Formats: sequence, structure tokens, C-alpha cells
Amino acid sequence: MDLFEKLNVAEGALGKFSHLPKDYFMFPKLEGEIAPRMKFNGKEVLTWSLNNYLGLANHPEIRKADADAAAQWGLAYPMGARMMSGNSVNHIKLEEQLADFIKKESVMLLNYGYQGVVSIIDAIVDRKDVIVYDAESHACIIDGLRLHIGKRFVYPHNNIENLETQLKRAKRITDETGGGILVITEGVFGMSGNQGDLKSIVELKKKYNFRLFVDDAHGFGTLGETGAGAGEAQGVQDEIDLYFSTFAKSMASIGAFVGGDERIITYLRYTMRSQIYAKSLPMPLVVGAMKRLELLRTKPELREQLWTVVNALQSGLKKHGFDIGSTKSCVTPVLFHGGIGEGGNMTVDLRENYNIFCSMVVYPVVPKDIIMLRLIPTAAHTLADVEETIKAFASVKTKLDEGVYKREEIMTITR
Repeated sequence: MDLFEKLNVAEGALGKFSHLPKDYFMFPKLEGEIAPRMKFNGKEVLTWSLNNYLGLANHPEIRKADADAAAQWGLAYPMGARMMSGNSVNHIKLEEQLADFIKKESVMLLNYGYQGVVSIIDAIVDRKDVIVYDAESHACIIDGLRLHIGKRFVYPHNNIENLETQLKRAKRITDETGGGILVITEGVFGMSGNQGDLKSIVELKKKYNFRLFVDDAHGFGTLGETGAGAGEAQGVQDEIDLYFSTFAKSMASIGAFVGGDERIITYLRYTMRSQIYAKSLPMPLVVGAMKRLELLRTKPELREQLWTVVNALQSGLKKHGFDIGSTKSCVTPVLFHGGIGEGGNMTVDLRENYNIFCSMVVYPVVPKDIIMLRLIPTAAHTLADVEETIKAFASVKTKLDEGVYKREEIMTITR
């Protein structure tokens, strides 16, 4: 199927929604101050689609730190890549603070999370090495794997028995090539909310002598006694060879970092093409990240409030008979049986008639007969928000079961 055939298929699938505002589903426009309640198509909605876990995006101390840093430094400083002219005392200071927080010898700042993961994978393996990875790994991991010219094996999500099978295959190869094995998983899987079974994975390290790379974008700041992530929560942070997270979730900013032994982080500084050939993080983002890390460390009440909302939302949904899968994190998927059309109708009904904005996830991320509505609780939400949302979900679930969303008229929007 060529590009034009794919476009025809896509347009056919979305044809019944053609009277909706352009990009209603794929590029919706939320407007107003970042908060649980924002504007969508000119109407206030309660939104559960922002990865603003700790509510830092509009925290007054954060807003002031960002503004002061922008006024002092501007957005251009420093100019150049870190290796050339783009380094600074503050970049180094942030790296040291992050390393101390996640209990790693060294940390390297990255411009973006997605490109960072892709480039890390590209830098640390060669044709002699074998990668073994979880089947539900994020797209940035999959794209990094595509750059690997050696062997790679996938194991079903969190299936440790099958992981060992793949490790045996990998070891047979590396025994011949003299290469190494890299296992890649996530601390928290962003769709299901499951934690990667890090504890079981690290138990296999002595037997198969692999290195472990963990993408903990959704775990950093939300899990663990101090908020240092899934590794801390599962008591295996020391066994994670490369720990990665982004500033785009709990830190409510732009940028990312990777931590590990000083030797390998030094190696990455000289081999990660996405950093060597790119301008370093602007100073306001670096200074702002230090302030965010400070609040993350010194205000545990933010994480406590987050989990108050998470527990109320997840327990309330389960109490009302909703299937939220096996989430062990803040990510809250709500699963329904139905097709893409029904999912679209239900999503529009929630947005337009119940003022609830959340993300719809359909095939191929989930099976063809499954609709997932993904909710992201934050410390800025209230228990009243939770109650309102569960009530709305109960109403649309009844409509779904009665077949209301199989009819097209529900899609009509009036203003």
C-alpha cells in the first residue's frame, strides 16, 4: 500500500467525522492557562490529558523562576553545542544535582527526550551487540532500535520467562561475536500504566551479564519514596545501568537527562550525535529545571496530593465497574469494548456534552475491538474533579452499552 492508498484508507475511516472542526481528534487545541480546566473550541472543559503530574506548569515559584531566568539570560544563551561553546556552570550544576537525586555517578543533559533515547541506543551498541526489549516499548525506543545494525529480540510485555528465553538466544550470539547484551524497558509504560518488572529483570543480570537501560519518563517525580522513580520504588535503582527521564512530565518543561556510571556517561558525551551536533539547552530551561528539581525534592506534599487524586480516581472507577487494566502508576487507562467509530462518538460526547477532555486511544495501540480513554491525574486536580469525571464516565458507558454511539447523529455539534 503506497502513501496515497494509505491516505484514502485514513480518510475513509474518518469520513463520518468530516463535519467536525478540522483536527478535532488528532491536533485538538486547548487554550488558556495550563490547569485542570481549560478551553476547547471556546468551551471550558475538565482536562485529563496533560502530563503535568505535580502541577508545576503554573506553580507561582516556577513561573517566577522561568521569567527571571529569561529576563537575565534570554533564550539564545549559550550559543553552540556543549562540546564547543554551549556549556555553562549552570548546565554542569543541574547535572550534578540530578545525579545526586537519582543516585548515579554522573548525568548528561539532553535537549529532548525522544531524540535522546534514539541517540543513546545508537551510541552504545554496535553490530556485535544484541538488544532485548519489551514489546510495549515507547516509539522513541523502537526508532532507536531501527538504527541498530546488530540483532535485536523482543519479549512480550513484562513476560520475564520469555525475556530469559530471548537472553539465552542473545548470549549464544554474543559468545561468538564478543559483543554485549542491552536490555531495554520502561519504568512506567505510558499507555497501560504498568511498571516495568525491573526487580525480576535485574535478578537475571548475574546469569546473563547484560546492561539495563530504563526509560522512566512517567515514573520520575511520581514514584519512589523521594520521587526518584520506578527504580527507587522497586528497590533496584543501583542495578539500572542507564537511567533516563524527560523534563516533559513531572518537571513540566523541555529537556531530558540520562544517568549512569561516570565512565559510560563520559562516553555518551563524545558519541551522542543528537547532542554533539545540536545547540545546548537554553539557559532559562536549565535554570528553570533546577527550580523544578528543588520543588520536587523539598515539597513532598505535591506528590502526596497527586497520589490522593490518583487513588481516588482509580478506586472510584473500579468501584463503579470500570476496567482500568493493571496500572501501577498515575497513568489511568479506562477500557471499553467498541470500535473506532464508537470511540470517536463517545469522546465527542464527553467533550461536548459533559465537558470532559481526555485522550482516546484506538487500534493499533490497543486491539481492534477495544477503546481506551487515558486519564492523567495531576496534583492540580481536586476530588470534586474526580467525582464529576466518574459520573460522566458512568453516563457514557450506559450509552455505549445501549448502542447509542453506533448512530451518527450524536456527532452533531452546535454552538
